Amino acid sequence: MKETNELSFPGELRYTKDHLWLRYANDIAKIGITDYAQNQLGDLIFVDLPEEGDTFERGEEFGAVESTKAAVDLFMPLSGEIARANQALLKNPRLANTSPYGDGWLIEVRPSDMVEFEGLMEVAAYLSMLDGLE
Repeated sequence: MKETNELSFPGELRYTKDHLWLRYANDIAKIGITDYAQNQLGDLIFVDLPEEGDTFERGEEFGAVESTKAAVDLFMPLSGEIARANQALLKNPRLANTSPYGDGWLIEVRPSDMVEFEGLMEVAAYLSMLDGLE
């Protein structure tokens, strides 16, 4: 397992206390698990994602990831409609380990309330939270 200072945390993303990242562009929020989360979980072996068109409120469970170490529920960081789920990740869950901010993304959401997005952590706040966990 890598130390936190060996992991990647892109500055343009927003983060959640549940170790999800969000990238907002063209009215879509792309969501995935952070490098920290994939590092803690180890090799992912299963991913459960919602269907296109499903809607969720912030805080609702939308899926799960399972690794050789643990199974973790995923909670929606902002309210909205699922625009797309990463089908490649369903076939190869390890994409979230090898490319957490690239090919290993989880879902794309059409947010219904951008205020929720603005309330998410910027990278400095997320890193400060991680320092408190160690």
